[in-house]
Parts: sequence; C-alpha cells; structure tokens
Amino acid sequence: MALHFEQNEYDARVKSVTDQLAESGLDGILMFAQESMYYLTGYDTFGFCFFQCLYLGSDGTLALLTRSADFRQAQHTSTLQDIRVWTDEGGARPEVQLRDMLESLGARGKRFGIEYNSYGLTAALGKAVDTALDGFCRLEDASDLVPQIRVYKSPAELDYVRRAGELGDAAFDAAVATIQAGANEGDILAAMQGAVFSGGGDYPGNEFIIGSGADALLCRYKSGRRQLSANDQITLEWAGVYRHYHAALMRTAIVGEPAPEHLAMYAASRDALAACEEQIRPGRTAGDVFDAHARVMDAAGLREHRLNACGYSLGAKFTPSWMDWPMFYHGNEGVIGKDMVFFAHMILMDSKSGCAMTLGRTYIVTDTGAETVSGASLDLIRK
Repeated sequence: MALHFEQNEYDARVKSVTDQLAESGLDGILMFAQESMYYLTGYDTFGFCFFQCLYLGSDGTLALLTRSADFRQAQHTSTLQDIRVWTDEGGARPEVQLRDMLESLGARGKRFGIEYNSYGLTAALGKAVDTALDGFCRLEDASDLVPQIRVYKSPAELDYVRRAGELGDAAFDAAVATIQAGANEGDILAAMQGAVFSGGGDYPGNEFIIGSGADALLCRYKSGRRQLSANDQITLEWAGVYRHYHAALMRTAIVGEPAPEHLAMYAASRDALAACEEQIRPGRTAGDVFDAHARVMDAAGLREHRLNACGYSLGAKFTPSWMDWPMFYHGNEGVIGKDMVFFAHMILMDSKSGCAMTLGRTYIVTDTGAETVSGASLDLIRK
C-alpha cells in the first residue's frame, strides 16, 4: 500500500470521528467528500467526481462503494479492506447499490450523518440517495463533522505542510527568475509548477492564478496567455503542495517603474498582513483576523479596493479548490486553535487606476502565535 502516514495515525483519526458520532447520537456517517476519505483511510483519487461513498459506523467499521476504475486505486492507496463496486451500465443506480451495501452492514432503521455539502455529491445524486434511503434509515446533515476534526493537524501533517511551504518558496524563486519584460506567462507558470513537481510535490487543488496587465486585477485563473511589457504588473497566487497538503502564497510583481498607487497599496498590504499575523493565534476568531485586515486597509483609504474576505484554512484538499474551513470574513466566530493552518492574503484591485497589489503567505498556529512556513521575502518584487 502507498500510505503517507503510519497505521496508528489513521486509527486515531477514525477514533476521533467515532467518538464524535457517539456524542452526536449517530450510528455512523456516509461520506462523499474526498478530503474525508483521504483523511481517514489515505484513499487517493479524482474518481470522486463520480458517485462513491465511504461508510464509517460508530463501531469503526469502514466500507467503500466506488466504481471499478477506482477499485485498485483504493486497494493501493488506502487502509480499506471492504471495497465494493457499483456497476457502470445503462440505467445504473449506484444509490440503490449503496442501500444494498448498508443493508449488508446492518444499517436498516439506524440514524446516520451524511456529507451533503460535498463536491462528491451533486444535487441530483443527493436527491437520489435521499429517495433510495427513505424509510430504510434516517439521515441528517453532518457535513461539518469531519472537517471540524481534520482542521487540527497532527505533527506528521505539519511536517507535510512545512515541506509544502518549501516547495512554494521554490516556485516563488522560479517565478522571480523568469519574470521580466518580454516573458510569456506560460513560461512563468511552467517554471513554478515544474519547481513543485521537481521537489516531489503534487498538482494543487485548483489552478495557479496568473494575470498580467489588466488581468492582474483578477483573483481567478482564466485561459489565455500574454507577454509582459516593459512596464507591467503580474499577480500570482500559487501553492506548494506535498501529499495534497497546501501552503499558498500570493504576490504582485512590478516590471519597470511602479505607479504611486502600487507603492501605497503595497505599504497598506504589508501593514495589513502584519496586523492579521497578530490575530492568528489560539483563542482569536476568523472574524478577528478579517477585521484587523479591514481596519488597516480602510484607514489607508482603500475600502473600495479590498475584498470581503482575506484568507482561509488550508490542508489536504482536492479539486476544485484548495480553500478549507474556516474563512477570514467579518462576523465569522470560528475559533482559531493550535495546529491549525491558515493562508492570509491581502488583495487590492483598483479598477480606476488599473493597479493591483497582493501579498500573502501560509501560517501554522502555535501556542503563542503564527509560524510562517515560507521564507520568501515580503519585499515588493521589482523587475
């Protein structure tokens, strides 16, 4: 088996979830989130875009229902012993085969949590599961049960986060070496992703974000490449990724002479990031971090150019997003705790001047504050 943790770590994770099931009065949980499956068993695939379900009973019983294409994947990458296959065919009804699996496990008449809030369970499939299990067992939404456990990282997980930080820095160095007037965005992306792969890393949970010129004001990936001009700006958001654990970073680099707006926005971004770092500590809330960011940005007269969120938790994530719970936004009462991992990003986009500025990096929450996993300079990048 290709496992990335010791068996005793998986055992401890399963026990944490079964303890929570008992506390919630649930007989088990039906999991459709790939992150939950990976966390509890090591199961590693992108086949979650099709129907599959991991069952965990309150007694620790695990069983996976998946497609034939993922059968050997589950055997090779996970601790699972009970792996069952639903049949690809015309009129296939995997939800009925899920009910059959649950019947064989003695689930009839019991009460189960279910991960409705998951990319692995579309609305259509969710309705099908509800219909198939109506009258068979009772279901209640338990989408937050596993995420609220796995948000706290073990020492072994934090080792992977730190390695991801090193790979993120390698990508940063590759980008800085490649950015110059005349450079093609595709070459910059290739250098960054190549540095991660060369270091033993993985694909990220979502595409690296790159945009120059007017596209530097975008916060999402889009198709299409351009060459940098003699006076330009380029925004990059990327992550070092190791064993699916992410360490994200964000920068805007200036080619040629920065505009006065660039310099003012950079100064505010650096001050705001420092203010956020002071709040990333045990006992503070995700809302406290955002409010620190907002106070600095708004005092600098940049309210209309900032976003309404400034970061989020990170961990072992799968497509389509590396973002995890909780997020930094006003009023979020999610409490920050030791061994959580957060990405704080300062993003300013001024549509009037056409100037962009960003600054961000990843932190591990310690007993006393925030430990950055990146050694990359926070200085304004000027090429």
